[in-house]
Formats: sequence, structure tokens, C-alpha cells
Amino acid sequence: MSDVPPGGEWPPAGEQPGGTGQPGAEPPPAYGPPPTAGQPAGYGPPPSYGPPTYGQQPGYGYGPQPQYGYGSYTYGREHPQGTTILVLGICSLVFTFICGVGIFLGPVAWIMGNTAIKEIDANPSAYSNRGSVQTGRICGIVATALLALSVLALVVFFAFFAFSPDTSS
Repeated sequence: MSDVPPGGEWPPAGEQPGGTGQPGAEPPPAYGPPPTAGQPAGYGPPPSYGPPTYGQQPGYGYGPQPQYGYGSYTYGREHPQGTTILVLGICSLVFTFICGVGIFLGPVAWIMGNTAIKEIDANPSAYSNRGSVQTGRICGIVATALLALSVLALVVFFAFFAFSPDTSS
């Protein structure tokens, strides 16, 4: 097989194959460091593979990598009554609409939630479940409001029948 390029001619000296053919046109810049003796332009030293040796920074200019595992930053533990408050608040709403008994769980969730929120706000880095406590507390507030509305409705109902004229005589 012959070393003649397709088209049958070699480009003139100093010109890249497929170039413009105009004298003085510079070839595009080559990638990598400048060539050393015996290397064609555009090729640098081969990349090193494997983990960096001791004291050597990791590649790509990202700097030292963070250490993971034990000793990393962790959030505070959950408040011990957080799940209880959330369950009481949700049950107060569910049982209010099912059988009416849940109305009495609402004030308990509200009071316990207020106490826990004060403890969490006093030391915010110690507890991580403020959202759960707040959700249970709000459910308790809604159930307590339903309790107040139902008591008001019962008072109006009995007042209406107590002061209505007796038509049976």
C-alpha cells in the first residue's frame, strides 16, 4: 500500500492537510502543552491514572475533597414528643369527622405542641422535627376550633328549642 494521500499530492511545507491553501494562513492552535522533541503537535504527556499519591492534590482543579462518614455534620435528634403530637393532631381531625370523639384530642395536641415548640425554639440546634410538631399543633388548633363551633351550635340548638312556644297543647 502506498503512502500517497487521497488526491495524490502532499500539501506544501508548513500547511496542514485540508487547509485553505493560502500562504501565511496559520493552522488552528493545538490542544495540550507545546510539543517536546519527538512528539507531534497537539499531544501532551499521557494522563496518570489511579489515586493521587500522598500530598498530591486531586485532578481537575477542584481542591481537596470533603471527608464523609463518621464525624460529619448531623442535625439534632427528634423532639421526644414530636411524633405523639403529630399523631394526636391527625387523629383529632380524623376521629372528629368519623365519630366526634377526636374533638377532645385537639386541645391536648395544641397544648403539647405549644410546649414542644417553646422547647425547640429555645435550642433550635438540638431538635430536628419542628415541622412535625408544628403540623400536629395546627391540626390540634383546627380540631379545637371545630370543638368550639360544635359547642356553640349545641347552645344555639338547645336555646332555640328551650324558648320555642309549645304547640302541643
